Amino acid sequence: MTKKVLVTGVSSGIGRAQAQLFLEKGYEVYGVDKEEQPSLIGDFHFLQLDLRSSLEALFNWLPEVDILCNTAGKLDDYKALLDIREEVMEDILAINLFAPMRLTRFYLNKMLEKKAGIIINMCSIASFLAGGGGVAYTTSKHALAGFTKQLALDYADKGIQVFGLAPGAVKTAMTASDFEEGGMADWVVAETPIKRWLEPDEIAEVTLFLASGKASSMQGEILKIDGGWSLK
Repeated sequence: MTKKVLVTGVSSGIGRAQAQLFLEKGYEVYGVDKEEQPSLIGDFHFLQLDLRSSLEALFNWLPEVDILCNTAGKLDDYKALLDIREEVMEDILAINLFAPMRLTRFYLNKMLEKKAGIIINMCSIASFLAGGGGVAYTTSKHALAGFTKQLALDYADKGIQVFGLAPGAVKTAMTASDFEEGGMADWVVAETPIKRWLEPDEIAEVTLFLASGKASSMQGEILKIDGGWSLK
């Protein structure tokens, strides 16, 4: 039976790479993004939606999934607490934490009925370390890691697998400003043990492994894909 996958943040970056790889492997892929529909080849379905808004349209459009990839995320320009506006903090938390929680709560009910489902949350090295973002981003990703672990523990005996991915510096539209003049691109390369940025496809490959059923003995792991950054 063809499995249904939902990928949020599908229009670019890691989300797009995940969707394309799933499509290449024969999955039925549903994507959500506030930006325009990406050009992807395969059994792809798209809904343009801001995850900060009501999710009723999404739930009516796609009542159940086998695999949920909570990939959409937002950076905070490395702002410290006294430098960031309260509405920006709320916005970061809405996208990075509350949207995954709301989506998971809905689709988890359907997964429990089938006693099967895989949930993959996009954590970050900022889920473990300070300095991977500003105060709002780091807070949101630490919280998402905690959500991932607790969710995994609560439903491990119900046929539900839960994982987190913790990328380091990945070349995406979200990190494009790092490559502008005066940006952090060269510094990141120098500080990363493998001496390069990661590509979205590399994160997608790990996603596919976790979703494939080959990781059936794993539960609640948050896999670091950071080129050795967190070794230091």
